[in-house]
Amino acid sequence: MPDLQQHAVANDELLDAYSRAVIGAVDAVAPAVAHIKVHDRAGSGVVFTPDGFVLTNHHVVERAGAITVTLPDGRSANADLVGCDPDTDLAVVRMGGDALPWARFGDSRRLRVGQIVVAIGNPLGFQHSVTSGIVSARGRSLRSRTGRLIEDLIQTDAALNPGNSGGPLVTTNGDVIGINTAVVAWAQGLCFAIASNTARLVAARLIRDGRVRRGYLGIVGHQTPIPRALARANRLAAPSGVIVASVDRIGPAAAAGVVDGDIILAFAGWPIGGVDDLLRALTDDSIGVETEITVLRGGARRSLRIVAAESQRH
Repeated sequence: MPDLQQHAVANDELLDAYSRAVIGAVDAVAPAVAHIKVHDRAGSGVVFTPDGFVLTNHHVVERAGAITVTLPDGRSANADLVGCDPDTDLAVVRMGGDALPWARFGDSRRLRVGQIVVAIGNPLGFQHSVTSGIVSARGRSLRSRTGRLIEDLIQTDAALNPGNSGGPLVTTNGDVIGINTAVVAWAQGLCFAIASNTARLVAARLIRDGRVRRGYLGIVGHQTPIPRALARANRLAAPSGVIVASVDRIGPAAAAGVVDGDIILAFAGWPIGGVDDLLRALTDDSIGVETEITVLRGGARRSLRIVAAESQRH
């Protein structure tokens, strides 16, 4: 009996710790979670600057006329569309107001599988709802409703429903680690969020240019770990790279000599540890410029020269 009582006490303490972690995340971020109304549909967003820039999904504000943003404290305002990026299903709108609550981005590269995360949004019209779960996987890919492939997604079992789109996925430290974007409707516990490092980069470009110009290499790839012995032998700066799964026959990568199975280690001298790093490197500055790309092939490093083209996906 004493053992059972001790076990029950331990379970209660564990539940309290979990509850405190979720409550802390909600207290930190929920004031900045917006309800976004567009015509006859609604979604979610998160204010990420004190002067009213709000990050949401592209499909929430696509073909929007009037956009209305409402915060938990009751403030409501019309918002202007700053820019959209269909390739990542992200958009930025700006609402008016002073001293707005705002949330900070975390570093999605530090996210661990099994880590507790909290989703906040407005599912099915139930405003400012909270669900929690764990990170089920990182580096997932999924096609958006428009058929575009969104890469480097976070998979979670924190329950999402229509209306959660554009809302934040949050760590127990109160960091926005992802932007919720999709649910596999015929499954249970298969929900996806755009990694915060991708979201931060895209948001900055949308604020600056209203769109994102990207370089195009003509490859399909994903993050892969590099064995320690191989990393030491080649003096690699990162423990992972982007493995090339396929190469477009008429793309820049093929012209540069990139082949299936190559692991991209660096682009223009910058270490490439994953898809986020490669996307960050393929900015408008890289388009039309001959650049050195370093790959690992057959256990040895190779340097190639590549000229990125501009992606024509819009």
